[in-house]
Amino acid sequence: MDETTEPRTTGLRESKKLRTRHHLAATAIELFLERGFDAVSVADVAAAAEVSKPTLFRYFPTKEDLVLDRFADHQDEAARVVRDREAGAGPVGALRAHFLAALADRDPVTGLCDHPNVLAFQGLLYATRSLESRIGHYTAREVELLAAVLREEGVAPLAARLAAQHLVTVRRELGRENYHRLAAGQSADEAYPMARAEAEQAFAMLADGLDRGLPIRPS
Repeated sequence: MDETTEPRTTGLRESKKLRTRHHLAATAIELFLERGFDAVSVADVAAAAEVSKPTLFRYFPTKEDLVLDRFADHQDEAARVVRDREAGAGPVGALRAHFLAALADRDPVTGLCDHPNVLAFQGLLYATRSLESRIGHYTAREVELLAAVLREEGVAPLAARLAAQHLVTVRRELGRENYHRLAAGQSADEAYPMARAEAEQAFAMLADGLDRGLPIRPS
């Protein structure tokens, strides 16, 4: 057997799984936005995507995960930013710079994106109690990954966990506040100055405390 056959086959199999996963999530979100989250069943999503319910559950353990799958793409973001920060930077400063750059780019993850599809998705998210509850699962994983990076740099386990919790919470709450501004009728450009000012203030509050106990990347 050709030595390249198995890796190539594995790669194709994983690519097919990823396409199926994206298809299922996209189909579900389209239905949820059209009819409302509670009015659409898992069976409805499976039928629309032309798969069986067991197949759907192999990809998504819960109905909520069909919506929140895109959050999984950002679970390691804070940890990656802190791990890859430049020399002389602390974790708070690195995450502050990253968030401010994302704000300027109107990245949906900051809540400051007024594209109709993004606003519709966020409206679905914040209006559905079970989705809000399920976000906690993703947030906990984000905290866990960031805390692990801080522990690698010598921060004590409890301090690492507390710092990670604060940093993740600030990013989430800033995003939530930005969405509410847009939902109230402001454009992203109109909301940007206040969004940036509040981000600066929030990270400054953390820097005053957290950066004293967290490591600076050596030059």
